[in-house]
Amino acid sequence: MDSSNSTPEVSEITSVSKSDNRPISTIVIIVAMQAEALPLVNKFQLKEDDNSLFPNGVPWVRYHGIYKGLSVNIVWPGKDAVLGVDSVGTVSASLVTYASIQALKPDLIINAGTAGGFKAKGAGIGDIYLPSVVAFHDRRIPIPVFDLYGVGSRKAFSTPNLLNALDLKVGRLSTGDSLDMTATDETSIFSNDATVKDMEGAAIAYVAELLKVPAIFVKAVTDIVDGNKPTPEEFLQNLATVTAALDKAVTEIVDFISGKSILAL
Repeated sequence: MDSSNSTPEVSEITSVSKSDNRPISTIVIIVAMQAEALPLVNKFQLKEDDNSLFPNGVPWVRYHGIYKGLSVNIVWPGKDAVLGVDSVGTVSASLVTYASIQALKPDLIINAGTAGGFKAKGAGIGDIYLPSVVAFHDRRIPIPVFDLYGVGSRKAFSTPNLLNALDLKVGRLSTGDSLDMTATDETSIFSNDATVKDMEGAAIAYVAELLKVPAIFVKAVTDIVDGNKPTPEEFLQNLATVTAALDKAVTEIVDFISGKSILAL
């Protein structure tokens, strides 16, 4: 599907009552990889859940604790039971987001992770983005209206004060279940006007909108998709350094959130 053939429609992930001025009390940070989770677990001094809130047998992992008055939960999908690799991608992200919201009733979802960036859009290695809009680039359904459903464009929860306070970039995020990019994907990504691409964000946005929970997205650029190096090579080369930058940004965001209401973000 070429989404440029239809008029894009962007829905809000959720709306918040203007009377909701109570301080945020519970946040859930969804990450896809253990390497992204553990530095934050140490920073916030969280403990792994011994009595899992999740169904028996699933590999999902929750770390939790109190940090600056906030109940902080970090959830990642764990390792694939057969292959032992991180359970990345939209399916795992959707499942853990749904289960986390049902079990923990958070005031805010934060999806933190690494992403590929587009040099043509001004992205560089280590840049941190707070995407304003998220969409899929590999759900191609070339039937009127179904094409828009496939793209699934959604606005992240608006955080103007957070953006003013922190040195973060703004752009659009495009999500698909492949690390590489085919020519067909490239067409869809450009139609999405994306600056960064990942493998989880739009799926998390879908669940957050479905269950009416505000969600924001924090993405750190590990590789330049339209650059000269192969994506897998550049991703692995920069993962450790960029994850450190991501964790710093997430910490600053959580520090900013502490004591504030959703409306104050």
